[in-house]
Amino acid sequence: MPTDSPARWSAIILAAGEGTRMRSKRPKVLHEIAGHALVCWVVEAALDAGASRCLVVVGHGRDDVERVLSTRFGERVEMVLQAEQRGTGDAVRCAIEADASLEGRVLVLYGDCPLIPAALLRNLVEKSDRAGADLGLVTATLSDPSGYGRIVRNATGRVHRVVEDGDCSADERRIDEVNPGLYAIRAGFLREAIARLTPDNAQAQLYLTDVVALAAERGEVLDLEGDMTELTGVNDQRDLALASATRRRRMAEELARSGVQIANLDALYVDAECEIEPGASLGANVHLRGRCLVRAGARIDVGCVLTNVVVDKNANVLPYTVATDSSIGEGAQVGPFSHLRPDTRLGPRSKVGNFSETKKTTLGAGSKVNHLSYVGNGEIGERVNIGAGTIFCNYDGEQKHTTVLEDGVFIGSDTQLIAPVTVGRGAYVASGTTVTEDVPADALAISRTKQVNKEGYAARLRARLRRKKKP
Repeated sequence: MPTDSPARWSAIILAAGEGTRMRSKRPKVLHEIAGHALVCWVVEAALDAGASRCLVVVGHGRDDVERVLSTRFGERVEMVLQAEQRGTGDAVRCAIEADASLEGRVLVLYGDCPLIPAALLRNLVEKSDRAGADLGLVTATLSDPSGYGRIVRNATGRVHRVVEDGDCSADERRIDEVNPGLYAIRAGFLREAIARLTPDNAQAQLYLTDVVALAAERGEVLDLEGDMTELTGVNDQRDLALASATRRRRMAEELARSGVQIANLDALYVDAECEIEPGASLGANVHLRGRCLVRAGARIDVGCVLTNVVVDKNANVLPYTVATDSSIGEGAQVGPFSHLRPDTRLGPRSKVGNFSETKKTTLGAGSKVNHLSYVGNGEIGERVNIGAGTIFCNYDGEQKHTTVLEDGVFIGSDTQLIAPVTVGRGAYVASGTTVTEDVPADALAISRTKQVNKEGYAARLRARLRRKKKP
């Protein structure tokens, strides 16, 4: 039986369908798990398995799918258009007609199966090559096989054909061995078989599954048993949630094995592009989104949500902190209930206390923003103390302005700094002050009105109020 060299093989990923059961305007393959679109997980698995080329068949939402794939994979992925959805066989036909140079083994898989391991794909390709089989496929057994094509075997127990669920006879419907839709096919045979497909079925479409029977006519079909928990496709939002939970659990287990302390393996939400070093600690219900980097010794406590944040060594992020596009310096402390908005840069050993908010602000080494403060558009030096209830008044209704606090400044509680304003090195701003002009170095700024005490006034006021209250 003819074989092609196993040294080069390609992948065709079918991603043209609309996915109406998702009940979403977004193409099904672009729904995300752990920060990656479904189709990206599949492409990643194929490339990791050793595919020299990856062709993705697109259709519904073509522009969006192509944009996502191009952004992530660049030239490693080629797009093929299936203008009219006429079945899986037609989708593969579009791919092989678009690229006549396909050679070796061609792996065909679906773009909505985000849990497929690269090792299984590599194993299928290698075993199909060693067996010299025109076609190799993965099978699985389900207690409830409804919705899946059934594997029909001949008298000797070899795979004979695949029957789609809608075309099954009563006896075939009782078969519990199913076809997850994963094939490794010799390129030359695939071209011949696709040309022989006909839409003679309940859906009047070209079924790729019919290629299995054509391969069985020529010789044995290699079959490899798979685990359906790794092969299940995503068809609706429930499937998406289940696949997401599985993927995130696996990622949490991998982090724990690498030396990251995980409080709860089932309550950790880490996107695929995040990096957590051994020795870091992650509490329950922590969400790390986008591209976060958490260094060794850092601790992120319960309920924190970080997006594109760098957390340096030995930093302590206390419960329910929210941070975006920011960095938290070595040994710094944030929270609880703090909000670091974009472009916040916290220096070593700095602190942002509970119920404080920062934005587009640099906080120098050892400086502190204590509780219930807002610090926006700030340039804050080292060893600065910002008391509770301080507000950087940075917006005049048209533009944002900067507040500069030089090294060693002390800002008393309940201070308002009307930007643009600079407080010089070592200056002291008294509590309750509204700062509207620059404060020189080592000066004291104070803008309180004079306190007046009126003896006995409180008692007289209470009596007057009681009289008004009486009917």
